[in-house]
Amino acid sequence: MSILGNRVLRREDPKLLTTGGTYVGDLDLPSALSLTFVRATIAHGRILGVDSKDAKRAPGVVGVFTCDDMGLAPMPPSMAFLNQAMARPLLASGVVRYVGEAVVAVVAESAAAATDAAELVVIDYEPLAVVVDPLEALKDETLLFPEVGTNNCFELQFGHDDRFFEGCDVVVRQRIINQRVAPCPLETRAAAALLEGDGRLLFYSSTQSAHGVRDTLASSLDLAKESIHVITPDVGGGFGAKATVYPEDVVTAWCARRLGRPIVWSETRSESMLGLGHGRAQVQDVEIGGTRDGRILAYRIDVVQDAGAYPAIGAMLPFMTRTMATGVYDIARAEFNSTSVVTNTVPTVAYRGAGRPEAAAAIERAMDCYAAEIAMDPGELRRKNLIAADVFPYTTPTGTEYDSGNYVPALDLALEMAGYPKLRADQQARRRAGGSRQLGIGLSSYVEITNGVPEGEYGAVEILPNGKAIVRTGTSPHGQGHHTSWAMLVADQLGIAMEDIEVIHGDTDLVPRGVGTFGSRSLQIGGAAVNQAAIEVVDKARALAADLLEADVADIVLDKPGATFHVAGTPSISRGWAELAQASLERAGEPLMAEVDLPTAGATFPFGTHVAVVEVDTETGQVRLVSHVAVDDAGRILNPLLAEGQVHGGIAQGAAQALVEEFSYDAAGNPLTGNFADYSIISAAELPSFDAAFTETPTPRNALGAKGIGESGTIGSTPAVQNAVVDALSHLGVRHVDMATTPERVWLAIQAARADAGNGTKSRKGAA
Repeated sequence: MSILGNRVLRREDPKLLTTGGTYVGDLDLPSALSLTFVRATIAHGRILGVDSKDAKRAPGVVGVFTCDDMGLAPMPPSMAFLNQAMARPLLASGVVRYVGEAVVAVVAESAAAATDAAELVVIDYEPLAVVVDPLEALKDETLLFPEVGTNNCFELQFGHDDRFFEGCDVVVRQRIINQRVAPCPLETRAAAALLEGDGRLLFYSSTQSAHGVRDTLASSLDLAKESIHVITPDVGGGFGAKATVYPEDVVTAWCARRLGRPIVWSETRSESMLGLGHGRAQVQDVEIGGTRDGRILAYRIDVVQDAGAYPAIGAMLPFMTRTMATGVYDIARAEFNSTSVVTNTVPTVAYRGAGRPEAAAAIERAMDCYAAEIAMDPGELRRKNLIAADVFPYTTPTGTEYDSGNYVPALDLALEMAGYPKLRADQQARRRAGGSRQLGIGLSSYVEITNGVPEGEYGAVEILPNGKAIVRTGTSPHGQGHHTSWAMLVADQLGIAMEDIEVIHGDTDLVPRGVGTFGSRSLQIGGAAVNQAAIEVVDKARALAADLLEADVADIVLDKPGATFHVAGTPSISRGWAELAQASLERAGEPLMAEVDLPTAGATFPFGTHVAVVEVDTETGQVRLVSHVAVDDAGRILNPLLAEGQVHGGIAQGAAQALVEEFSYDAAGNPLTGNFADYSIISAAELPSFDAAFTETPTPRNALGAKGIGESGTIGSTPAVQNAVVDALSHLGVRHVDMATTPERVWLAIQAARADAGNGTKSRKGAA
């Protein structure tokens, strides 16, 4: 019986819950120096001078460095299609472009000494005009890079057809703000660097891609990749933001080489809020058209993406939004145009879902707006327009080919689990009673793309002379449970007990190559690579066993329960894994192992339906999430326990964006939510228990039939919760409430609707 598909407890947890993990901040590096940064206190200004003489004389200070001292080239945008002229200096040079940008590096014998010295650095600025609104940045009136002549750093322009909505009885329009959020991993960014005895650079990094860090350091420092050894210990959360290599990482490595001593750097929470890349930050104008009986015919979306001060992966995320623009719906015509602009804010990067939640938020709000306009139940409207199960692989109007899907069962199961008819009845009863606490029911039927920029992955399996196994993987887990999952795959193929399988990741000396963990890619390509390596080890072992047993290879079978090879029909004479591993060393002079660089057959497309129920106090605007049902389909499920954990975490982050999280600035570019006192991250106290279930529609694009699950919970939950809030207020005339649906925002929407009603007008914001 296969172990796959069973609820196997995480092997990672006992250590984390007892002795604890080992994070970069836990490393004991003798004689290590501490690095801190002097950061910009204004959003946009010319640097007229840096006075660091007092800092250099401060107790314990070893070095104070500016960009000119380092003499290194700026970091260009990592993707070639972003505006390469908007390069990012390792430390601000000439101009600062956002509050929090690193300007001066201070190295001292202790963190306290470095912090004290940093406060002695005086920077003279000439303030420049500030632009924080991406719509204002579009006008190019205030330029972050005057020499470039524009704030535009990336665009996808396909034009508008003036006859696009011909034949539509109804066209609904709505502006949607997908607000800027901060990732807030519990472990902030951290790095440590030192020179090994042979002169190589050893670099510890809290990252999602050890090999990506190695390659970027090599490029930035003009070093050979082989001269850099990167280790990723335990990572306390990443959410996409740690898939990026930051200037502070390079500065840490440079200081270690310059000073010849170990350097450690760990940012404070306030620094993290102003330095770790932000997410989302799209302004979306959507138009959806169709018939009065609910058939959607055309969908148009125009996006302005806030890239922050320097173009990074966040600037190109509209590409992913376009890829998934029409969602799960059979819509004949679609148009998408976008422009990404730089602003005087923290640069935007990938954040759980990275462009796909933005697409789902847009189409799912559009569907509810359309349903309200034609007075159709939102569930019925969705069912009427879902892509049929018998047309896959299905190509969308934007050219995306979905691998497999069966959307109706997920919708039906979610509605059944939520008790949808009773919820609607309860809602009507509350409305008739006229109380202040009203019920809202929100739906979201989503599809997303995983391994969306298709890349292969490295996997290897080695059998030790004691019969145990080592797995090496190019993926880089930070909470996903890869040690458990990869051990399950190898145990299933080899018959070796899970406790005898060690998984190694995040060490560029022990794992020769790898891509990393992001985009929900790990199982479908990283797990598949490990699975294939295990299959190939079995093939090698079978050949060895045939030689030892003097039999034909075709007659050798693997008895998985006994973890032995024998001639078919003769189990009494066998060879175990330990014997075969020893034989490989003796006969071939090499370990019994297989390594695989598995190419990808393409992206996969998980999907599902979420139903959120909220209670809104119409007197105060307070929103309470009462229940949340998630039915997700990620192809074949390897371990339901791990999958549920990913969904639960994803729902929490998605609901948080819908309800409370928003990173905001004032007009001068000063952050208004730069710490946890002002930025409302959600906790268990604000969340109900979630009801999660799965349907399974395997993908043909990998041998496991698996799709990604790490980001689905966020993608499905955010629009479901937002739709629920609007639904609770719809009978009052409220048409839309932007995220975050805070009490203030909800209360103001109610007051505006009442004012419209008092004036004798019907609130029709966004409708045409």
